[in-house]
Amino acid sequence: MSSYGEGHVALYDSFYADKHYEDEAVFVADCLKIAGVCPPARLLELACGTARHAVALERQGFEVIGVDASSGMLACARARCEAAGSKVVLEHQDLRSLNLGGPSADAATCLFDSIGYLQTNEAIGSALLAIARHLRAGGVLVLEYWHAPAMLRGYEPVRVRRWVSAEREIIRISETTLEPSRNVAIVAYEILEIRNGELVCRIRETQTNRYFLVQEMEILLRQAGFEILQHCDGFSSNGTIGLDTWHVVTVARRCNS
Repeated sequence: MSSYGEGHVALYDSFYADKHYEDEAVFVADCLKIAGVCPPARLLELACGTARHAVALERQGFEVIGVDASSGMLACARARCEAAGSKVVLEHQDLRSLNLGGPSADAATCLFDSIGYLQTNEAIGSALLAIARHLRAGGVLVLEYWHAPAMLRGYEPVRVRRWVSAEREIIRISETTLEPSRNVAIVAYEILEIRNGELVCRIRETQTNRYFLVQEMEILLRQAGFEILQHCDGFSSNGTIGLDTWHVVTVARRCNS
């Protein structure tokens, strides 16, 4: 399973400063309400990262428990929660062996394509079974993942992004290789931090994430005891999932049996 290194973690929120976490939380909350899960329901925010979704979901009225396997990400999450006066509870655990004491949650989320970092059917199956064990009968899971057709058709072998502020310049070079036999994208990052014209930090790191066909994810979810309620084109209930859909959001319910 991939895990961001310390240097990458420190810059993570800078890379995704323009991501619409609050809007995504509103969409997730609406999906949950339609499925019968309403605030102040207890929600597990799995692979919570720096807790931006977790805090946004708390603002929607949910009681949130954030879980992540990265101690670095959780350190950032704790700082964010403290600064926001948040009551989000944070737990350091691996999704594959999740153990929070039994079926006590009404809902769970696993967003920002995090499920793909587990890569293999066995690891993903273990995680989905663990999630199901922590949901009450009828509990709802909202899951976001990379969509295979868009990845295979439109991935960029090399991508360069640049962030500039008064204090520093950050350049991130991403080199992506696909392994279709495993349905994974291997992304080699080189991150340069520049201050006053001087290179102060260079980070090299490789991350591997899996992409999925919708039918593939359906099989994995059903094997773990979920029924499918809805597939969405990203965080939109209006769009049709197509070849250019990069992110699928699936809503599934834990079966009663």
